[in-house]
Amino acid sequence: MKNTFFKGVIAASAAVLALTGALAAQTVQITGSGATFPAPVYQKWFSEYNKLHSDVQINYQPVGSGAGIRAITAGTVFFGATDGPMTQDQLLAAPGKILHLPTVLGAVVPIFNVPNVSQIKFTGPVLADIFLGKITKWNDTAIAKANAGVTLPNLDITVVHRSDGSGTSYIWNDYLSKVSPEWKQKVGVAQSVNWPVGLGGAKNDGVAALVKQTPGAVGYVELVYAIQNKISSGPVQNMAGKFVTASIASTTAAAAAAAKQMPADYRVSIVNAPGDDAFPISSFTWMLFYQSPKDKKQAAKMNAFMKWALTDGQKFATDLGYAPLPAAVVQMEMKTLETIK
Repeated sequence: MKNTFFKGVIAASAAVLALTGALAAQTVQITGSGATFPAPVYQKWFSEYNKLHSDVQINYQPVGSGAGIRAITAGTVFFGATDGPMTQDQLLAAPGKILHLPTVLGAVVPIFNVPNVSQIKFTGPVLADIFLGKITKWNDTAIAKANAGVTLPNLDITVVHRSDGSGTSYIWNDYLSKVSPEWKQKVGVAQSVNWPVGLGGAKNDGVAALVKQTPGAVGYVELVYAIQNKISSGPVQNMAGKFVTASIASTTAAAAAAAKQMPADYRVSIVNAPGDDAFPISSFTWMLFYQSPKDKKQAAKMNAFMKWALTDGQKFATDLGYAPLPAAVVQMEMKTLETIK
């Protein structure tokens, strides 16, 4: 009797293990890496999508845009992610055609740690001169001019920038190059540059941590990292001369003009966009895919995920401080997804 009972238990356990193994074998594991800028919304998407489709497990490593571009080029991940479009040279270096697909919009904000000061307004030229090392004190007349009524201390400014190849840096440098000819000439627009001054922090959270622990520091991060770390961020003067705070509405306003003239490859800059309500350091962020990937099963699953992310998934963006994509851009991308083989 006992033998019969134990045989039954063993058989049942074997059946459970077999079923578990079969389910695991059916689960499609997809890996990606890249930008830290959109990481909070990507992690939310992958989690929510897995609840709907338990057979799809998407794993994402937020290692920075530069590392993500290198990983997809080397074929060590199925998809990459970047906040700065790949250059023509980078695209030509890849073993196949890579597509840029915008996912959401975000804002890069100047963050600061000035004791007893909760808000500082910034103009583009002032930010450029701070990061060029030309403005070195918080009570400099150029900063004070835009901040009437604010008591600014005679405190040294410590610049904090990214130490890694970064799409957030690309957006920041793109903006500074638009508002400062000197920045464009001496530093330029790239994910990695030779910074004139400052300390380097790895990824958005590294910059946020350095600014938070350094009195007198100023840096730049994606908006959600400023909110999460409770760090002060300042309004920035836009092309129309208005000081605008980063928000979903002001990021959406920056994208309005670009949405009407979106190029076929989606590689577009919206920094310093026109419009009274536009936040000037706004950007699309992109996922990167091969148009003819080797793994067709992963391609089909990721294609289905992207269609969900571009539609139902957009509702998760606003809660995390990102702006949803304009409807016209989503329509374009749906057609692009059909070209992935």
